[in-house]
Amino acid sequence: MADFSIILMDKAPGETSFQSLGRIKRENKGVKVGHAGTLDKFASGLMVVLTGGATKLNPIFSSFDKEYIASIRFGEETDTLDPEGEVIAEAEKPSLATLESVIPAFLGKQKQIPPQYSAIHVDGKRAYKEARKGNDIEMPERDIEISSINLLSYDGTEAVIRVSVSKGTYIRSLARDIALKSGSRAHLSALRRLRIGPWTLEDSALPTSQLLEKTGLLSAVTLRDDERKLVENGTVRRRAVLSDSAPEKPYAFLSFSDGLYGIGEKTDGRIRVIARLQ
Repeated sequence: MADFSIILMDKAPGETSFQSLGRIKRENKGVKVGHAGTLDKFASGLMVVLTGGATKLNPIFSSFDKEYIASIRFGEETDTLDPEGEVIAEAEKPSLATLESVIPAFLGKQKQIPPQYSAIHVDGKRAYKEARKGNDIEMPERDIEISSINLLSYDGTEAVIRVSVSKGTYIRSLARDIALKSGSRAHLSALRRLRIGPWTLEDSALPTSQLLEKTGLLSAVTLRDDERKLVENGTVRRRAVLSDSAPEKPYAFLSFSDGLYGIGEKTDGRIRVIARLQ
């Protein structure tokens, strides 16, 4: 496997995001391996794994919106808001009519309070570590956006929704809030991620170059061979650029006459090399 690659994998429920990288790490000894977008242990679905220089692109991919299928079990709220936690509150289950009237209210931009059992830092400490100690934590609100949310089914206890959300949205918190607005309590019983940005699991056979092209964030920049030494210092000056297929795009594939050189980020009229491929 190349030192620079993007791998789309289907994480199984019951293993942490870190554990799910085991096989890829064994196949890439000596090469840095990371991922964009953590999934909870009980959850399954799409994870973006990055190796080598591709790990430098993590901030780009972590900002993508995401789509999920989520199962919400009403009647009981757990401390972790998932099936692995302890029940901390119980309430009557809502009617189908109530759910159908409540769920559309969660569309659009809004504030959300993350779960206490999360990796967010609060006063310099991981929230979940403090929660495990029994410490009361005041979780700061964050801005999120839900671009679509649809109720697929409800059997009187468990609702299945399909939802597309912005970076930083916790589906566990969404389940909690839907229940509270319905006059009930709930937790997630299952969660599956279907999409991250432009990618789905159906794209898992695509090579890294095509996955990058699907983002629509990169143009093709051709560099002057006689400026190679300047480029290798890490910054591409304007005079080194022969052509740019889409100057408005924030990132670029950088190529010399002998082929693809790397990936750069366009800043202040220059291009900063963030990953070298040769």
